[in-house]
Amino acid sequence: MARYAARRLIGMIPTVLVLLFMVVLMVRMLPGNIVDILLEDGGTNTPEARAEFTHALGLDIPLPIQYGRYVLGVVQGDLGVSLWDKRSVTEIIAGRAQVTAQVAAIAIAVSVLVSIPLGVVSAVRRNSLLDYFLRSMSILGISLPSFVVATSIVILPALWFKVSLPFQYKSFLEDPVQNLQIVLPAAGVLGVLLSASIARMMRTTMLDVLQQDYIRTARAKGLSGFTVVLRHGLKNALIPVVTLLGLQLTALIGGSVITESIFALPGLGRLLLDSLVKRDYPIVQGVVVSVGLLIMFTNLAVDLTYGYLDPRIRYS
Repeated sequence: MARYAARRLIGMIPTVLVLLFMVVLMVRMLPGNIVDILLEDGGTNTPEARAEFTHALGLDIPLPIQYGRYVLGVVQGDLGVSLWDKRSVTEIIAGRAQVTAQVAAIAIAVSVLVSIPLGVVSAVRRNSLLDYFLRSMSILGISLPSFVVATSIVILPALWFKVSLPFQYKSFLEDPVQNLQIVLPAAGVLGVLLSASIARMMRTTMLDVLQQDYIRTARAKGLSGFTVVLRHGLKNALIPVVTLLGLQLTALIGGSVITESIFALPGLGRLLLDSLVKRDYPIVQGVVVSVGLLIMFTNLAVDLTYGYLDPRIRYS
């Protein structure tokens, strides 16, 4: 497995290079220019000032040279400097990533703890009233956009019970209570909505596993239904679910852009949105590259997990 992981890591190098090129290219194609924004704020929008600002920010350098410099910087762990506050992009992303990581970890935990038991119960109680109810809830969860649920959590308690969330973020170490008061609702929205599709996948794969010959053999030996489902069926049924869970990470990061804005969380999603408005290219590039690398390593971790869930899988 170690050799397989090493080959995968080496094979990721061309993908990373393509990712960096696409990021550098597409960011430069964004409409608008940070130079115009800076000059309008300063009130000195003249051709001389434009040329000076463009040269100072390094925006007059040809694209291939910009790409080469950016690749060298990423290899050294340097994602550039913010065009607005001149701080290191790596430092800015590291500070914001803590918030997003906390929300994502809780959301994934909620998703797993909710979806897997519900999917198993729905498969075991196939075509019962409980199964119909759980499937209906799953369809409802898939149908509802995250921003609708998040907005409802913010507005409805304020309208009905005169209770509002504390829209002032504090880290868990500073104030654990206030931190969880605002992080848990945001993570709950993402986690519950993600669990809907995972629960349906869990039900489908569990139904397929329960019809296999080795399950019938286990039952013929007199094993209890609980043992058959959990010891013999659950691991094999989890393989497609783990794949879907890895793919859901992309949706989780995308949903954090809206969720963090609604709950006023200073995470990567809100940082990306603010940087797009300001045309702060280095931060936009840094966030996209960081998320892209995270997704690549997540896919690698998902592939390695297959060998644990099913010993018949061999990496050669």
